[in-house]
Amino acid sequence: MGEVRVIGLEGVPEVRPGDDLAGLILAALNRQGLQLQDGDVVVVTQKVVSKAEGRLVDLTTVEPSAFALNIASRTGKDPRHVEVVLRESARIVRMDRGVLIAETRHGFVCANAGVDASNVGPGSVVTLLPEDPDRSAAQIRDRLVAATGADIAVIISDTFGRPWREGITNVAIGVAGMLPIRSYVGCQDPYGYSLRVSNVAVADELASAAELVTGKLLGVPVAIIRGYDYPRGHGNARMLIRPAERDLFR
Repeated sequence: MGEVRVIGLEGVPEVRPGDDLAGLILAALNRQGLQLQDGDVVVVTQKVVSKAEGRLVDLTTVEPSAFALNIASRTGKDPRHVEVVLRESARIVRMDRGVLIAETRHGFVCANAGVDASNVGPGSVVTLLPEDPDRSAAQIRDRLVAATGADIAVIISDTFGRPWREGITNVAIGVAGMLPIRSYVGCQDPYGYSLRVSNVAVADELASAAELVTGKLLGVPVAIIRGYDYPRGHGNARMLIRPAERDLFR
């Protein structure tokens, strides 16, 4: 792996509920003169997946509960937004200084349970995370493989904050066609030291690399990563979620 390329896929139009997202990706590939190759990783941002799947809520239709009103008064948030966050949450992890951290029903721990108003469009509409991001990734992969014959992986990416570090980064919330973790357990380093706990979240690293060309404001929701020898196998993003019994921060 002397070189890894990250290619932004331009020309994907504004995605609307019910759109054939895989078809839009294939059309954009054709317009850009790109062909998928064996070993490519297609990284698709969560926002367009959620839009295509109709995971949208118009806040004007939301009646906030008393609990949501209470939280909103303490955090300075829109109580309707808070209500949607509560509906998408399995539990509230932390609420402090205007920040609401929640665990989603998928098991992700993130700000506002993934409910987001950015890059959605005019009005008061917010997006929710896909109901099953791994299934979304698998469906997109199946369509792309059937159309191109290329053996590829697909990652659904989203932006998460991180404890102890400033800034946000993209991570994998859906995975298909690869193992999301590369294990080095049992391998020896160049000095003969046997690695015992080294597991690298390569799906997260690929999602983060893709963000360098998709960005927040570029209007490029898909990236192709070429040249990375990812671990093959039938994996999913759930494998990246640390079990509660091994989570020291619960």
